[in-house]
Amino acid sequence: MMEASRGVSLLLLVIIGCSLCLVCRAQIPIPARTDGFVYGGKPPTWGETVVIEAFNDPVCPDSRDAWPELKKVVEHYGSKVSLIVHLFPLPYHHYAFIASRSIHTVNKINSSFVFPLLEKFFKCQEDYYNQPTYKKPTAVVVDEITKNLVVPVIGKTSLPAYKAGFNDSWSDQATRISFKYGCARGVTGTPYFFVNGIPLNVSGSPLEYKYWTDIIDPLVTQKLRATPSGSFKNVLAEMA
Repeated sequence: MMEASRGVSLLLLVIIGCSLCLVCRAQIPIPARTDGFVYGGKPPTWGETVVIEAFNDPVCPDSRDAWPELKKVVEHYGSKVSLIVHLFPLPYHHYAFIASRSIHTVNKINSSFVFPLLEKFFKCQEDYYNQPTYKKPTAVVVDEITKNLVVPVIGKTSLPAYKAGFNDSWSDQATRISFKYGCARGVTGTPYFFVNGIPLNVSGSPLEYKYWTDIIDPLVTQKLRATPSGSFKNVLAEMA
């Protein structure tokens, strides 16, 4: 009961923090590159692909459970769909920030490491929940994450570069920007989904494959493409 009450209080903090991001006059830092990681190597093309954005927390069980179905959807539609994954470390998951920071760090070494490491976190996330890590010093948990999750993905030869990057202020800043970016877009939990920039009302829990196809099938069938003038051309006209 106490844990549930604590979770509710922390969730309220996220909501308040996100609200402040929206109304505060201070400028959110603008990153050198657009936030997010492209899955499957298919970057979004304006007017050409259906763009799914997923805000995930590496140690969130709902993010973990939503991931396999989302991957199946992207693989099913191929070049018609682009998926961008944003990291959104929830403050009531004590090691979500550390996990997200490690993913930003490996991305700078080699972008191909991002999703294998994210999936490592999903597979082993129960070891880094609040309860199992409650009595462990932060340095010990960081070392365990490095040894048990990061090294199997990047290899020992890249370990010095990883440690240097993780301890550098840029990885901390990149993780903070990801969180603030999510807040600015109204994200309050994970997983949180947008399709072509529009939030899904059912975000916050895993979505089944059929739910995704019911949304995306009509968009793919429509196949509307923006012309340079800003008008739209229906592909059906091309087929006539």
